[in-house]
Amino acid sequence: MTDEARAAAALWGATHVRLILARENAVHEIALPDGTRAALRLHRIGYQTQASIASELWWCSELAALGLPVATPVESRAGNLLEPLATGRLASVVRWIDGTPLGTAGVPFPEPVAIQTDRHFRLGQLLRRLHTASDGLTLPATFTRPRWDAGGLVGEAPFWGRFWDHPRAAYVQRAVLLAARDAVRLHLDRTNPPIGLIHADVLRENVLFSESYPALIDFDDSGFGYRLYDLGTVLSQNQYEPARDELRDALMAGYGTQDVESVELFTMARTLASVGWTMPRLAPDDPIHISHLARAEMVARRIMA
Repeated sequence: MTDEARAAAALWGATHVRLILARENAVHEIALPDGTRAALRLHRIGYQTQASIASELWWCSELAALGLPVATPVESRAGNLLEPLATGRLASVVRWIDGTPLGTAGVPFPEPVAIQTDRHFRLGQLLRRLHTASDGLTLPATFTRPRWDAGGLVGEAPFWGRFWDHPRAAYVQRAVLLAARDAVRLHLDRTNPPIGLIHADVLRENVLFSESYPALIDFDDSGFGYRLYDLGTVLSQNQYEPARDELRDALMAGYGTQDVESVELFTMARTLASVGWTMPRLAPDDPIHISHLARAEMVARRIMA
């Protein structure tokens, strides 16, 4: 990994500093020739296609040009936003964004409720800006991204996998997951919400706050989907928070929606999708399998009740 990262960094004339994260992508901190920090991403083979990653980078460049606080892609020395490596991976670089994550997955917010409701309100405002700006773009003919539509969330082959077939799900849990899947499908059939470009992974670690203002990073899972799914993704990590409903209401107020039913259904949809995400990525004995199943069951029972 270090040799690969150093070779990739050299394509940008950069100096490799350290590995930050190795999950979907391997993300490294690098120092660009002008001395500024950047994030080098070595993309996971077989997850996103070259055309899909190129589309993500184009979209983020356009958003940054419009003044949105997102990680701006950086061209290599050859003038490319995406570079193939000898290992078969693709590499890209985005400028560093300083800030403190909204929180840590599985860890209760340490700050007072008033601070967190304010942060969720501002995040809701940013998501509204993101969606509005994206709707105004003219996409190139080659633009392609995953679809978080009905098929991608609860179809026969969801983008992150058939969550109801999770091998660690107990019989009762599987029954609840199937009922929740039907509930999401019925809601989508009944309401037919519009689809546009969404971030699709607005988790705590992907929202960085500088003072009181949020920025978004990691558009790796972004695509075409229901706009309120972005709100549901935020709220999926708040389900054990004592102020869960206050945080939901603040996020919705910032976004400018009063559609509690849809936001709750998309929160449930995200917890279901996250169960599917675990299956091909985590070791069979990883405790996250059990915790994600328990959360999805809890949320489904609460919302369907």
